[in-house]
Amino acid sequence: MTRFSASTDNEAVVPADRKDIWTVLTDPDALTDLTPMLDGIDADGDLWTWHLKRISALGVGITPSFTERMHFEKGRRIDYTHEPPKDVTERTGARGCYEMSDAAGGTRLKISLTLTVDLPLPRAAAPAVRKVMTRMMRRTGDEFSANLYARLGIAEKYERVSV
Repeated sequence: MTRFSASTDNEAVVPADRKDIWTVLTDPDALTDLTPMLDGIDADGDLWTWHLKRISALGVGITPSFTERMHFEKGRRIDYTHEPPKDVTERTGARGCYEMSDAAGGTRLKISLTLTVDLPLPRAAAPAVRKVMTRMMRRTGDEFSANLYARLGIAEKYERVSV
């Protein structure tokens, strides 16, 4: 197995109240509805197991699940770190955060995510794997953003600002 990682950092001013965005980002069912690659989340307090849909690329297919410790700073920040159960090997994990602050016209939402996966591919495949992972993360982020806007009743087009 070889470990591969890809990251994304994005920021936008969402024309909605921070409270409304917080409600969505802390609801496992809402996140499942809004995130195209997500099949479900099992939440047990602040320990959430994320189940993704099957991903096939470069001749390898996986159906990842990973457990994250969620740290909630009400209305302001959500941090998550990979924390698999004892005696369980998870070949996929994530770490990152959502940050929210007041901004002119709504709420500044920053999203930072690093996804790591162990795959049965040679290390030489790293550039191709990272390219696929980055493309998938970007497409998922774009669809999530559009779905979030729709959920919040916002008709405006989402504009991503990479940081």
